[in-house]
Amino acid sequence: MFRKSLIVLALIAMALGTTRTVRAHCEVPCGIYADQHRFESMLEDVATIQKAMGQIIELNKNKDDALAANQLSRWVATKEAHATHVQHVIAQYFMSQRLKPADPADVDAWKAYVDKLTKAHAVMRAAMKCKQSVDVADADTARKAILAFHKAYEGKS
Repeated sequence: MFRKSLIVLALIAMALGTTRTVRAHCEVPCGIYADQHRFESMLEDVATIQKAMGQIIELNKNKDDALAANQLSRWVATKEAHATHVQHVIAQYFMSQRLKPADPADVDAWKAYVDKLTKAHAVMRAAMKCKQSVDVADADTARKAILAFHKAYEGKS
């Protein structure tokens, strides 16, 4: 009995240790989508990235302060995580689930599809650039890219 309990506890511990948090919507065909929420979430990520960039620049001035170095590394990790989240939303939510290929014979639909893909790609590249720099202009470029993609996604470009 004791041994069975230990095995069960070990299995539960292993299961808990291997679980991950999934932030994007699932890939089952449930039909439940919150497109607007995804755009708002990405814009919030970019605002966090911009704040992180400012904090990184400020904290980097205190090179001899261990607490500043600790906070600086935390802001870098935060910036990276939020940029990665933007990339994940574009790839996992929009590219995988929401952007449907158009018939190339329908020229207008094809152009709209290509425009959406191009603008989604611009968001992913802007997020990548935010990972590589601490220039707040890169965060502004990411914000503008998200807004441009949103406009194209809704068919308003």
